[in-house]
Amino acid sequence: MQNAEEVRAISRGSRGSGARVTIDDFGTGYSSLGYIRHFSVDALKIDRAFLSDIDSSSQDLAIVRAVITMCRGLGIGVIAEGVEKEEQLEILRKLRCDEYQGYLFSRPVSPEEIARRYLKAVPGAKS
Repeated sequence: MQNAEEVRAISRGSRGSGARVTIDDFGTGYSSLGYIRHFSVDALKIDRAFLSDIDSSSQDLAIVRAVITMCRGLGIGVIAEGVEKEEQLEILRKLRCDEYQGYLFSRPVSPEEIARRYLKAVPGAKS
């Protein structure tokens, strides 16, 4: 993000080839609201730091609700990362979060494991 023009050009080129542009770890580190305005993004990923206590912290819940509402208003998707408990998933569903990822669904797997699990289910795919 040091060179905004270069990032803008790369994101435009990537989107032209069908790739989606997502801001990862939104709300922490280098991510900022300014990026949403300056770069054409398809989705934001809410950092797991805001989700770990969403079922017990009114502050975390308020932050996540605000990000999801903002994304709805801007017409971009929202992905919650670090979903580990059913309670978190239920809250995110009620808030109308678009996508979820985390240990509740799967531990990280290698590309080879993905191919082994899923390509054999695709007719004509080599395993």
